[in-house]
Amino acid sequence: MSQFSQRPFSERTATWLQQSGLHPLLARLYAARGLETPEDLSLELRNLISPKELKNCLSTASLLADILERKEPMLIVADYDCDGATACAVGLRGLRMLGGPDTPIQFLVPNRFTMGYGLTPEVVELAAQQIPKPKYLITVDNGIASEAGVDRARELGMEVIVTDHHLPGDRLPKATAIVNPNQPACNFPSKALAGVGVMFYLLVALRAELRQRGKFTNETQPKVENLLDLVALGTVADVAQLDRNNRVLVSNGLKRIRAGISQPGIQALFQAATRDTRKANTFDLGFAIGPRLNAAGRLADMTLGIRLLLTDNTDEAMALAQELDRINRERRVIEGGMQETALAHLAENQLTDSMEQRSSICMWHPEWHQGVVGIVASRLKERFNRPAIVFAPAEGAAGEELRGSGRSLTGFHLRDALDIVSKREPGLILKFGGHAMAAGLTIRKSDFEKFDALFQNVANDLLTNELLERKHIHDGALAPSEFTPEIGDLLAEEIWGQGFPQPVFYGEFEVTQQSLMKEKHLRLMLRPIGASELAANAKPITAVWFNRTQSLPAKAKLAYRLVTDRYQGQARIQLMIEAHDEAASA
Repeated sequence: MSQFSQRPFSERTATWLQQSGLHPLLARLYAARGLETPEDLSLELRNLISPKELKNCLSTASLLADILERKEPMLIVADYDCDGATACAVGLRGLRMLGGPDTPIQFLVPNRFTMGYGLTPEVVELAAQQIPKPKYLITVDNGIASEAGVDRARELGMEVIVTDHHLPGDRLPKATAIVNPNQPACNFPSKALAGVGVMFYLLVALRAELRQRGKFTNETQPKVENLLDLVALGTVADVAQLDRNNRVLVSNGLKRIRAGISQPGIQALFQAATRDTRKANTFDLGFAIGPRLNAAGRLADMTLGIRLLLTDNTDEAMALAQELDRINRERRVIEGGMQETALAHLAENQLTDSMEQRSSICMWHPEWHQGVVGIVASRLKERFNRPAIVFAPAEGAAGEELRGSGRSLTGFHLRDALDIVSKREPGLILKFGGHAMAAGLTIRKSDFEKFDALFQNVANDLLTNELLERKHIHDGALAPSEFTPEIGDLLAEEIWGQGFPQPVFYGEFEVTQQSLMKEKHLRLMLRPIGASELAANAKPITAVWFNRTQSLPAKAKLAYRLVTDRYQGQARIQLMIEAHDEAASA
């Protein structure tokens, strides 16, 4: 049974925030998310934490300034997800902006299927073949675990600058410089920077260094803040914790998108996704724009996505965005088939009903696509509220290896769990890495059952019944007068995301109509039930519950999001149902 509870907040703080001019509903929501003073509301760029506090940022900026002055060739080694692509585009655009258009800099994205993740020795060999051969390799969104790759680069006469945000392993690579808020002895107050955020910080420090060297003044310096639309996209799409520092970055990036002055590639992605840039929000970035960019890395080559983010030609941008949209539709079809197969396997083996006895899910199939396993793991995690790892055959390994991607629950650190498995059975996991909530790994196909059993044991040791119980934290009820398009617009404009969750409300409704859309989504007409006459006489509200086919009782207590839907110039509210409190509705 699911557990429903309201997110607590201080009435006193909410009143204080309201008195500063904030809307009463936002004052309550912000107080529940830890904001304490009116000063906390400001998301101006001047509120960013200084690059001085990011370990090695200033010294690495000085090194980059020397490289730019000497015009030494550089190569950015990117990751193949949205964070890596945006970080690469920010790095390339920023270094050319600061060093001049003739800055000798290229980029390279490893093939996720044949070269694996990060700066591997194979990637380094490929980098050394570029013309001109780079003197410096700059990693973005990877590199902190690339000991062998960094060693190989030095053997081939190349230096490595690591910019990353992932958790380090037991040893750091012997790179020329490492900028990562999560490296040992880094006291940067925000550990939540995405890879694109780290790269942006390095550019800010580099601009200050070049200004100090007299290359330009405050008035003539390049505007690296023009790259914040890319920073916002990468940060939200990577599900980075939206602490205040990240909300400053995302807020200012969204301002550029809404003002119509974002990169042509981002504008083209919005157009391909039929989203309005004037009303761009974090939901668009995370669920419409990010997935289209990610699709290139999942099924094809992220070079396509980076080319889109680098072009200044609107026609080329539109053509590339349409191609990414096509690839994303293909990804959805593949994902849907894999999900059906996974659920059918669980049902056939009578695991669905016994999931209460399991603490984790591990699955693989010989026909599954390596680029989509992470999404399927995420779907299984959401459906069963268990950490899930999904594997597919690794390309280029003669069918003997499986490459997996996992998603976790709050309170169960997935990378640390894999580390425990690797220590209990050395050699079982060939390689792994990641975060608390997501991780990737490679194992031998012959070791799948052994891994499944060991991972299940670790999950049993670390997960409590409380962690495994599905929790729905909501923001209480909306007043009848708050069911308006204006409130929907107000909520959509704010910066919500991981660690600063989008508001979910809770209330009792009369279900006046219900039907299925496309055989898999529940469409409802709801009337709020309340003591006020306004609620009793309220018109029914349209609601949608995606991926739900089971009907609701005549009266139901529901958790929902309120959004504004626009059709043919008319604005109306719509409720997106998140959960049904069956215990309270009984």
